[in-house]
Amino acid sequence: MQKRILIVEDEASIRDMVAFALRKAGMDPIHAADARAAQLAIADKVPDLILLDWMLPGLSGLDLARRLRKEQISREVPIIMLTARGEEMDRVNGLEAGVDDYVVKPFSSRELVARIRAVLRRSQGEDGEGMVEVGKLRLDGPAHRVHADTQPVPIGPTEYRLLHFFMTHPDRVYSRTQLLDHVWGSSVYVEERTVDVHIRRLRKTLEPFGLDAMVQTVRSAGYRLSADA
Repeated sequence: MQKRILIVEDEASIRDMVAFALRKAGMDPIHAADARAAQLAIADKVPDLILLDWMLPGLSGLDLARRLRKEQISREVPIIMLTARGEEMDRVNGLEAGVDDYVVKPFSSRELVARIRAVLRRSQGEDGEGMVEVGKLRLDGPAHRVHADTQPVPIGPTEYRLLHFFMTHPDRVYSRTQLLDHVWGSSVYVEERTVDVHIRRLRKTLEPFGLDAMVQTVRSAGYRLSADA
């Protein structure tokens, strides 16, 4: 089945170039030139992944990413940011907003397709797992849902994968490098700083339920998940 990819980009030449590369790779691209058009496209049919330009007219790509992460319909859709901003703080801001990966312009079609496939693999890799429970947290792999006691926990795709790994390996300490290998994959280039950003986002996700302290920092070693918070 073709993967439906939403391209949110105001420059027609870039949209056309990306769409051509995606069709050639066996994917189904759809277009949106701004945030409003993107939200209408998502409401019509939820895509498998969103390619989101940082600089959009009106609402920026960064603000749109934050909005999409708050909405039920788009909360779990992976987002790759397309950006000319290569500075570390810009990348961190994108990750904090809920973006799963970023590609800095100019980029090759081959690199972009490889990143898309990697993010899709990561976001869809755990669906076959069963039920996992740690303390008050319960993760239902087949349903791709997380509960704190009986309350549903709204969670983004990367935080879901990170939590899934922690919950299937509780009380064990993992370094940033180990988490990158296990959660993102050893064949994917992602900076170690990315782990810190997603750890903060995971804690923020669990905070309303009083479970953020379960995600523990072990000084000079890494991170672990423990019910003994």
